[in-house]
Amino acid sequence: MKYVLYALCLVLVSYNFCKGENKTNLPKDNIKSQTKSVITSAGPNGITRNILQDKQGNIWIASWEGIFKYDGKSFTNITGKVSSSHFFSVLEDRKGNLWFGSVGSGVFLYDGKSLPPGQAGFKNFTTKDGLAGNEVTCIYEDIAGNIWFATEGGVSRYDGKSFRNYTTKEGLPGNDINAIIEDKTGKFWFGTRGYACVYDGKTFTVFTHNGKPFTNVRSIIKDKKGNIWLGGYDGLWRYDGSTFTNFTPNFVGYIYEDKKGNIWTSSERDNSQAWALSGFNATPLSNQAWVLSRYDEKSLSDKNPTVTEITSKPIIFGISEDDKGSIWFGSFDGVYRYDGNTIRKL
Repeated sequence: MKYVLYALCLVLVSYNFCKGENKTNLPKDNIKSQTKSVITSAGPNGITRNILQDKQGNIWIASWEGIFKYDGKSFTNITGKVSSSHFFSVLEDRKGNLWFGSVGSGVFLYDGKSLPPGQAGFKNFTTKDGLAGNEVTCIYEDIAGNIWFATEGGVSRYDGKSFRNYTTKEGLPGNDINAIIEDKTGKFWFGTRGYACVYDGKTFTVFTHNGKPFTNVRSIIKDKKGNIWLGGYDGLWRYDGSTFTNFTPNFVGYIYEDKKGNIWTSSERDNSQAWALSGFNATPLSNQAWVLSRYDEKSLSDKNPTVTEITSKPIIFGISEDDKGSIWFGSFDGVYRYDGNTIRKL
C-alpha cells in the first residue's frame, strides 16, 4: 500500500517537474557562475536519472537537484549556482567536454576544465539556437564525433557548429525520443514514445518483429558483439541482425552492459499493470517494485539464461559501472552503488 501512495505522489511530482519547469535563460557564449559550486559530503536526495564515469575517474550524476560530480571523496553540485533546472542525461565526448541534458532548459556544454575552487565555464543551447526541444532525455556521440540529442520535439544532430533536426516531417514515427544508438553498420536506431525505428541516412524505417513494431522503447544499446538490445513496453529483446530473442515481457526502463559482458536492467516485475505516463516518465500505479537485474554473460545464449535480482525499489533509473567494477544506479531518492556484496546510498 505504501508503494501505491508513493507512486501516486511521484506521478504528481514528475508531472510538475516536466510541465512546470523553471527555465534558465543564459547567454549563448561561455558563461561563468558567480559563486563557487556547492561541495557536499552526500549526493543528491531526489530523482536521479543517469550516471557515468569520465576518463579521469570522476562520477557524474544527472539528478533533479542538478549535476553532481563525485571525486571519490566528496560531491560537488556543478550546476547548483548556474541553473535551477532538473537534469536528465550526461555525456562525456571524445574531447573531454561534458554535456548535460535538462528538463526544460535545453542542453549545457561544460568544458570540464574550470573546476572548483575556480569558476565553471558553460554554454547553453536551447530551441532558440536550433535544438529540436528543450527536454533532453538522451545524449549520444556517433563515430564521426557528432553529438545527438533526444528531445520531446525530435532528434537533433550537432556537428560543432549547427543543429540538424529530424522529426515526423522527416519520417520519424514520433517526436518524443527516448534513446539513440549507432550500430556496427553505421545505421542509427531511435527509441520513441511511439515505435522504434532505424535510420540509414535517407529513410526512417519502423523496426518490427513478425510484423509487430516495438512500442515505447526506453533504452537501446549495442553490446560488445554488435547485438542490439531494446528495452521498453514490450520487454527486453536482443537482435543479432537476423534472430530475435526475448528475455522478459516486463517493462524495461534501462539496459547496461558491464565490462564482463553481463547485461543489467531496471524493470518492473509485472507488465500487466496500468501505467501513468507523465512527460517522459513512466511510473507504475501498483505496489510492485522495480528490480535491478543482472543477466549472466555466459548464459545469454541459453534457453533459460541465469538472471540475478540484485535489489528492488519503487523505481530504478540509469545504470553505470565504475573502473572498480561497482555498479551505480539512480532511484527516486538519490544514487546507489553496488560493489558486488552490498548496496550503499551515497
